Order: sequence, then C-alpha cells, then structure tokens
Amino acid sequence: MSTKLSKDEMAALVEVSRGLKSTRLSHAVFKNVKALTGQKLAAYERKTGILQITDLGKQTIFMTLCIESLRQLKINPTLKINGEALAFLLRKGHVETREGEVGHFITTKGEESLADIDSQK
Repeated sequence: MSTKLSKDEMAALVEVSRGLKSTRLSHAVFKNVKALTGQKLAAYERKTGILQITDLGKQTIFMTLCIESLRQLKINPTLKINGEALAFLLRKGHVETREGEVGHFITTKGEESLADIDSQK
C-alpha cells in the first residue's frame, strides 16, 4: 500500500465510504478532499457530482482494518475482530486459530509483516 494517510484523511475516507447523499461535504471531508481525490481514493461521480469512494479507496480502508486487527490481536488474542479481516488474515497465514482456546494468535509471518509495516513509517 503506497498511500500514506493522516488520521484525518482516513476518517474522511471512511465517511465517504459510508455513502454521501449530496454534493454538500462535511467539514472533515471538505478539508481532505484534495488529498483523497489526488491519490485517487475518491472521485466525483459524473452524473450527480457526489463524491464516491474508488476501488483503491476501498482497498486502503480494508488493508488499514487488517493492520489494526493484527495489532489488536497482538495485544489481546481473545479479542473479536472484523470477520472479513479475520478471514483474510487466516487465508494469508498471518493469524492462526488457537487450539482448544478462544481467539487467534499471530504467526511469525504476521509478526514480520507488522515489523515491516512499522519500519516503513
């Protein structure tokens, strides 16, 4: 993921992903619309002029959710996380189910991925 977003920009992207009803933007979205459209995470719909999230924006939100889920599971392995993120992390081998216990634990691959992500900041 090559896009680096601030917390405000990510919050604005999440707000856009929920679906805007009009061309009128909230203050948070208006303040960050240039960054979101410049990185092609959001775009104006041609017919209505309403700001919409792009596929890249959806991927960015999902990857951020997966990374945060990994971090949360590292702290508390019994924590319940988003189902889609958990399925993705299990499929990619970053997380494994705990035998005979409730929850999941991070694999070596997951630890390496988190270390790699943290080193890029």
